[in-house]
Amino acid sequence: MSNTIPANGLRIYRPVTLAVIYELRPASFEPTFAVWLARSSLLAAYFCYPPPMDHLWTPWRYAYVTGAEAMSGCIFCNAPKESDQQARIVHRGAHCYVILNTYPYTNGHVMIVPYAHLDELQKLPADAAHEMMILTQKMETVLRSLYRPDGINLGMNIGKAAGAGVAGHIHMHILPRWAADANFVSVIGETRVLPETLDVTWERIRKAFAIGNL
Repeated sequence: MSNTIPANGLRIYRPVTLAVIYELRPASFEPTFAVWLARSSLLAAYFCYPPPMDHLWTPWRYAYVTGAEAMSGCIFCNAPKESDQQARIVHRGAHCYVILNTYPYTNGHVMIVPYAHLDELQKLPADAAHEMMILTQKMETVLRSLYRPDGINLGMNIGKAAGAGVAGHIHMHILPRWAADANFVSVIGETRVLPETLDVTWERIRKAFAIGNL
């Protein structure tokens, strides 16, 4: 079609499609302010109203959620009373045991827990404190061997104000970390994607302890 105006003075129009918005404008005319505004509105709507959320299924959490109300007492005092597989205990020492975190930050996230129900590290007897550090060192060896991490996080949250989930019973966290493991799913979606189930993690770490005679 010609962009010139015919001698009869009639202007030729052609349709312009913008997503689901249609506008008729002169063929020889540049984009109007209305077109620019429509494009801007569509772009803004995309960022303000993102696509529906996807679902990540974590079926092993169901047992905890449905049984939470039935739980009583201290979980770290109750865990040693169960079998290793039920409690996901990977090692039992004289004063402390090593157990998987039920809601791990990364695969391989474990805790070294003293049997004694104490809320402060300074109250822990020297023998138990010594064994806790020995197990932490050995656990670092296991995690580096199994997962080849770029780094290791370890530490304790003592008291609710410090972020302790179970404030009445001290425990040492140790977990492997990788460069850029805090991806967009974690930062934006507040969701952790773990490639390994807890049962597989428990079996692998338990075997590593046994093979290493730890």
